Amino acid sequence: MPYRPEQMFDLVADVGRYPEFLPWCIAARIHRRDEAVIIADLIIGFKGLQENFTSRVSLDRANLIIDVEYQNGPFNYLNNKWKFDSHEAESCRLDFYVDFEFKSRLLRHVMGVLFNEAVRCMVGSFEKRAADLYGAA
Repeated sequence: MPYRPEQMFDLVADVGRYPEFLPWCIAARIHRRDEAVIIADLIIGFKGLQENFTSRVSLDRANLIIDVEYQNGPFNYLNNKWKFDSHEAESCRLDFYVDFEFKSRLLRHVMGVLFNEAVRCMVGSFEKRAADLYGAA
């Protein structure tokens, strides 16, 4: 990414703004936020389906790592990790990991069909948001 790791860390850590740029994210409610932890609900909607889930987001600014721990909602599990590393002048390498399983067979089926496209769309939304905030590459 043609942005500093700290910029991308800040963008991803700004969970309350996700509804402004992430497709399918209808709303975000922050229950707690400090320098190290965010507890938040995200409301996700797609084609008439709407789900709410709660996550604990750990912010490790010193190492530029964001870990998302699922707490409550429509998943059997959700694991999500972001790592931002310096890469060449004024750019970063972004390592993004997500693994989840919905409790509902219907949602599992819908996401199974759309998963790759949904991840591409989500990553593209973060890239566009970075360009909007920090300038085009």
